[in-house]
Amino acid sequence: MSTKFRITGLSAVRTALAIEDRYETIVVGGGPAGLTAALYSARYGHKTLLVTKLLGGNITKAPLVDDYIGIPDISGNDLADKFVKHVKKYNVPIIIDEVVDVVRRPEENLWCIQLRGMKKEVCAYSIILAVGSEKKRLGVPGERELVGKGVSYCATCDGPLFKGKVVAVVGGGNAALTSAIHLAKIASKVYLIHRRDEFRAFNVYVEAAKNSPNVTFLLNSVIAEIIGRDRVEAVKVLNKAEGRESIINVDGVFVEIGLQPPVEFFKKIGLELDETGRVRVNVDRSTNLPGIFVAGDAAGGPFKYRFEQIITAAADGAIAADAACKYVCALRHAGGSMPK
Repeated sequence: MSTKFRITGLSAVRTALAIEDRYETIVVGGGPAGLTAALYSARYGHKTLLVTKLLGGNITKAPLVDDYIGIPDISGNDLADKFVKHVKKYNVPIIIDEVVDVVRRPEENLWCIQLRGMKKEVCAYSIILAVGSEKKRLGVPGERELVGKGVSYCATCDGPLFKGKVVAVVGGGNAALTSAIHLAKIASKVYLIHRRDEFRAFNVYVEAAKNSPNVTFLLNSVIAEIIGRDRVEAVKVLNKAEGRESIINVDGVFVEIGLQPPVEFFKKIGLELDETGRVRVNVDRSTNLPGIFVAGDAAGGPFKYRFEQIITAAADGAIAADAACKYVCALRHAGGSMPK
């Protein structure tokens, strides 16, 4: 039995493909790692399905990408669009939904995914989890209450709402610096608040932020509280070096302090995790569960070099797809039944 779905991704390309019950590989996650894994798997001739909550992944929220080789100075949304078009060229069916569980069917060497919105179980001989990570929260008073009322985790999505206003960006990595640079073109003033006196971001982004006349750096500082009733009105900032608190009037707060993998989801499946909550992978991105591979930001352990970039996520996806294809081929040669 198969179900018809109409998929509309970032690109204008539209496809209507049958969602079947069984595949050779299911890729979970639609960021650079997942899209690359789906592309390689399809190019190998394997029956492949892609399932994702957000087509394009977190790069769709990046205002500027200038370090993906061969495609300089492009927005994350436009780069993701190129990735999606490339995958659609190979007619990979895509489900926009959330995978809530992955269950083993050992009698058939299958792994079956269960979806939140689609009341249908879909199975495959190999699963590639490229689910990435979620944005970390500050965990300070006022944050949860004011999400969507001035507190944001996406400068590209919400930046236009703050034209001519005063905003704060929290963080010290590439995401925080590029968000500050992007917002400096929209807002009247940008406070960049970072808990250290040095940045983890690439120097090119740090210099660009320094050269933006309406960006003010508040270093060795953290937000202790976000103040406001119906909307963000101010932030209470603690200067850790001086032990001094100050109230700064702002209209918006953009939080860019890193990513957190979906630990509970991984534990539910039975995957072995490292001390950061990422899945321990081998050099081929295989895991402690035969047939399940993990690629991209969610992969960890001693065999994974931690360098969260679009290009390394894409490379991870290619590695995982190659390993998954070899795994499925080994099952076939051992006499396991394969989907037609």
